[in-house]
Amino acid sequence: MSEFIQIHMLASYPPSNLNRDDLGRPKTATVGGTQRIRVSSQSLKRSWRTSEAFSDALKGAIGIRTRDMGVKIKKALVEGRLLSDILEGKESGVTRERIKDEKKAHEWAVKISSHFGKIEGGKEKDSDKKSEKTDEKSNKNPLSHKQMVHYSPEEIAGIDDLLGRISGGEKVSDDDCIRLRSDHKAVDIALFGRMLADNAAYNTEAAVQVSHAITVHDTPVEDDYFTAVDDLNQLDDTAGAGHIGEAEFGAGLFYTYICINRDLLKENLQGDNELSNRAIEALIRAASMVSPSGKQNSFASRSYASYLLVEKGTEQPRSLAAAFFKPVSGKDIYGDAVKNLEGLRDRMDNAYGTSFKQSSRSMNVIDGTGSLTDIISFVLES
Repeated sequence: MSEFIQIHMLASYPPSNLNRDDLGRPKTATVGGTQRIRVSSQSLKRSWRTSEAFSDALKGAIGIRTRDMGVKIKKALVEGRLLSDILEGKESGVTRERIKDEKKAHEWAVKISSHFGKIEGGKEKDSDKKSEKTDEKSNKNPLSHKQMVHYSPEEIAGIDDLLGRISGGEKVSDDDCIRLRSDHKAVDIALFGRMLADNAAYNTEAAVQVSHAITVHDTPVEDDYFTAVDDLNQLDDTAGAGHIGEAEFGAGLFYTYICINRDLLKENLQGDNELSNRAIEALIRAASMVSPSGKQNSFASRSYASYLLVEKGTEQPRSLAAAFFKPVSGKDIYGDAVKNLEGLRDRMDNAYGTSFKQSSRSMNVIDGTGSLTDIISFVLES
């Protein structure tokens, strides 16, 4: 049976707007008949994946997600530069022969990027070279993928090597392009998966599942009426606000659930146990310490997790979100939330005959018990 690592997390956020809907308001969900503020799974995963805490711990093992790889491939061919330098934004000089025929460079970009998924356009028309920059009507680049594609470091290196051969005048076949689909060890792809409807050969099943974070209590969305004062209009009849507006926000204690399939993660990383452990540690640290970036300049709502309950074993995983179906209320919302969480865990153990309590560790910042170091050591020990 697969081994699972389950993380139950409580994090308190002051007034904030971490994850906005299409109207600019904090996202919400109705749970137990009451409104809760919500932070989407996608928002959480992106904030962790792109954080310095995550990237610094896993240098060289993180991929790039983009629609514009074809655009960058053509740029590398035309300018005679390394693709890796272009992707990293380095101002490098010419390192290989340039492809002076832009039409030929375009065709190579189409041929290579198409192996990873469908692109917006195809062959370049002589009468429509300006569309290479952007189709003004559709706002789409003909070399862009129709959907986002997550490239691993190994795949990027393979493309770069292929471009060097093309620039050097070597013949490159379709088989050479197909070989770009080599096994990879991109941690972000191994953790969060990769799905390409256009090319299932590149799909990777995610080893990590992340819930939407919800407040454990009834949470209204409030309005902040604000003004911006014009510094030059203070001494005459025009004194007053230069701008008036409203911004929505909310505050609360959020519950998040994370489930890691340890065996699948190791499989996704080609059996590399050391890299798998580094990935798990980096994910736990990022999830505990990194906040979504939404409206941070306006609210400075950065927060660490106040409570962590981590379980591991081969038992069928389950969320403990039901502990908050009835909204927590009263003067000690945090303390009651912890009691509800641990109480539901114990009652589920009794009802189903499971033993999650015996194979778990917790950290409670408010009570001063446990530590993140203890949690990580417990998770990684054999």
